Amino acid sequence: MQTLPSTQRDAVRRIVADLKGRPGPLLEVLHAIQAAIGYVPEEAVPLVAEGLNLSRAEVHGVVTFYHYFRRTAPGTHTVSLCRAEACQSMGAERLADHAKRRLGIDFHETTADGQFSLEPVYCLGNCACSPAAMVDQQLYGRLTPESFDALIASKKDSG
Repeated sequence: MQTLPSTQRDAVRRIVADLKGRPGPLLEVLHAIQAAIGYVPEEAVPLVAEGLNLSRAEVHGVVTFYHYFRRTAPGTHTVSLCRAEACQSMGAERLADHAKRRLGIDFHETTADGQFSLEPVYCLGNCACSPAAMVDQQLYGRLTPESFDALIASKKDSG
């Protein structure tokens, strides 16, 4: 196991110290770590466990149970595809299959060049414009495989 860089280790310790007095702080701590670092590194698990007086297994179990928590560093761009029913009825499955092929990755993965991470999301609230996606916090609707390709091309190398 690698060790965390000191800046990340300090951030994890600070987050745990700031939040450990709250009721049931584990989820809040993990969300804060992901917000600060971009993901929850495996090396943070023992620090969180020790700081919250939990077992490593408890912390690891929560990190791996919830799909929201990333365990690897995200790509430069995060592509979130809606998987909810309205989008499914308008071709989201076809779009997801295309996106996976186009990017060469599956959900919860990052392209080898570190440019794109692909994430499923369950409803973006853009049901009237299905299928929908969010790229870098920007919402897009009525996507087709062709418009998806154009969107990816516009983001590529624009770190």
